[in-house]
Amino acid sequence: MCDAFLASTRLRKLGAEGERRDDLAQGDPEYFPRRPPLKRMTTVFREMLQAPGVIHAPIAYDPLSARIAESVGFRCLDIGGYALGASSCVPEPLLSLEEVVMATRRITAAVSIPVMVDGGAGYGDPLHVIRTVRELERAGAAAVHIEDQVYPKRAHYHKGVEHLISGDEMCKKIHYALRARRDPDFIIAARTDALRTDGFGEAVRRANLYAKAGADMVMLFPNTVEEARKAPVAVSAPMIFVNSEGNRLGRPIFPIGDLEAMGYKMVNDAISAITTMFKSVKDLFVRLKETGCTGMDQNVFTQVRKELEDTIGLEEYYRIEEQTVENRE
Repeated sequence: MCDAFLASTRLRKLGAEGERRDDLAQGDPEYFPRRPPLKRMTTVFREMLQAPGVIHAPIAYDPLSARIAESVGFRCLDIGGYALGASSCVPEPLLSLEEVVMATRRITAAVSIPVMVDGGAGYGDPLHVIRTVRELERAGAAAVHIEDQVYPKRAHYHKGVEHLISGDEMCKKIHYALRARRDPDFIIAARTDALRTDGFGEAVRRANLYAKAGADMVMLFPNTVEEARKAPVAVSAPMIFVNSEGNRLGRPIFPIGDLEAMGYKMVNDAISAITTMFKSVKDLFVRLKETGCTGMDQNVFTQVRKELEDTIGLEEYYRIEEQTVENRE
């Protein structure tokens, strides 16, 4: 049993990197079933990009939100900078590469679907972009998107005040990001924030420039319904649209079916999970403070707790302990 447990532990680790080997799948078939080799998540994502249909990727900010998304059927995730920063009580521009890499490692270990990561402005110049790509790739990411803002980024970005580097500088970052990746299936997406500051024409020019430089996908932020409809036609690369619920900049929100019909290849839901969590937890704590009790229906929340425990796999841990430390035979 000891050998089987160690083999399974190693199996899980290799599976996260897409390198599962059949010779490790030994032991009790109830707990350690023989499984077919898994593809690398980079390859899975590359195939999704090449296949028909839109890629719907909600934003996760921790392992639990990622596991929930996977459990309800999402095939891809994005680790968004806004949500990740908010979960640590800092604005996105204050996140360090180390924090993003750590979050990526924890989230990719919790799910078996591809994860794209918000790489901000690449954490510096082309030299720093090289390290950003390699660290995220090692952490299990299948893709990264890098934007053409200045570094260090400024908190005023959240108010729509965006400071950009030149298109040529951004192309150099893309060039070195492509050189840095070890796995050719690792996706490099380029984002331009030029649309709000410099207009639709400049944003499209930059998007096409970045695609020509080798970016696998591009992202921009339409300010109007008309711009949202025109962008996929004007840009010669697979496009990512970001639905940002609650934004105060007037950016439009669309159902995923409408975005697919417009020609977008990927849709991210930027901040709904973190804002829903904030409102739900705040409402709970307000009730608890004001009334001294949660006000929850215990019959309902007994089931919710069971669903939570099933999501984190608690029963599997019980079974392992019952065969080891809790085995009284």
